[in-house]
Amino acid sequence: MLDDNIYYQRTKLLNLTLLSLLYFCTMILSESFRKIIHIDMDAFYASVEQLDHPELRGKPIAVGGSSNRGVVAAASYEARKYGVRSAMSSMQAKKLCPQLLFVPTRMERYSEISSQIRDIFHNYTDLIEPLSLDEAYLDVTENKINDPSATRIARKIRAEIYDKLGLNASAGISINKFLAKVASDYNKPNGQKTISPDEVLEFLENLEIKKFYGVGKVTLDKMYNLGIFTGADLKAKSKEFLEEQFGKSGKHFYYIVRGIHRSPVRPTRTRKSLAVERTFQENLSSELFMMDRLKEIADKVAYRLDNHDLKGRTVTLKIRYSDFQIQTRSRTLDHPPKSATEILAIAKGLLYQDTLDNSVRLLGISVSNFEQNDNSIQKQKPIDIQLRFDF
Repeated sequence: MLDDNIYYQRTKLLNLTLLSLLYFCTMILSESFRKIIHIDMDAFYASVEQLDHPELRGKPIAVGGSSNRGVVAAASYEARKYGVRSAMSSMQAKKLCPQLLFVPTRMERYSEISSQIRDIFHNYTDLIEPLSLDEAYLDVTENKINDPSATRIARKIRAEIYDKLGLNASAGISINKFLAKVASDYNKPNGQKTISPDEVLEFLENLEIKKFYGVGKVTLDKMYNLGIFTGADLKAKSKEFLEEQFGKSGKHFYYIVRGIHRSPVRPTRTRKSLAVERTFQENLSSELFMMDRLKEIADKVAYRLDNHDLKGRTVTLKIRYSDFQIQTRSRTLDHPPKSATEILAIAKGLLYQDTLDNSVRLLGISVSNFEQNDNSIQKQKPIDIQLRFDF
């Protein structure tokens, strides 16, 4: 005869398992079961630098400032072997890897490549939620190439990114954003992992709690103190217990460990403005020198507007003086400027609109008040139940 305590524990575990299966079935029948891909570019900033500068390929590089007060923005995989990581001080990075090569950050270039990657995504779906320049969620439950396999689509996207841009991407594929995000870290770099519907519960139970996306250091330490080391440990805790210990996050933990995460893929929010700024090494007091800089800025603004297919009627000139005071001057037109020459003419008029208060350390031009060129809203449609298990 089983000891009463053992019998109680086994019964409790069985009830929890049945409850999890019930939640999972409810999720499927409620048609919240989708095919989500998380694309994550591999060492994006560093990879772009190695792409543009062949002499850096195969070498440990860090993107960021090399001064004693500098910070690593990104590190190549060659540098990561030595323990160099993003957000690390440059001094510490140099100690870990004395042969480390520092290259300056070029955000405009990374934004340009990111836009090209986004264009590739749009070949497959318009349900795209960017998280940053180098990662995004894609909902391919219904897609433009009518391929029922999210795994194949992820492979095609990664291949197209490499063929067109020469960059590697990793991917995670599963039924929701949380699982797709976790999966994309598994086979990095240049790999992918699919967590199919029938693997979800077992995968989450065996997952180390430190690999749960969103569990930071403080929460991790608290989890460990509560005896929670894996998904199975987390799953054994009641919803009331988790809410008591972690507040609103407790409810989140309770559901995600059961494979339930209903947050939809939200397409990019409408851009409000587009701006380009330049900070000068030496303060400018000559308006002639300022005009030369404004021409460079206007060219960049026009290029980016064209690249993003944007047209705006309001042009704003930003001036930061040597004493760090900021001044903005704007003009709204009846029709959007059509070229860099028109943007420069408006910026020039704004510059001469009033006298300058001091020497200038920064100039910027922004365009806003965009015309709407696509009023349609991409909605996630109900799923054909026959496609659910084709991953």
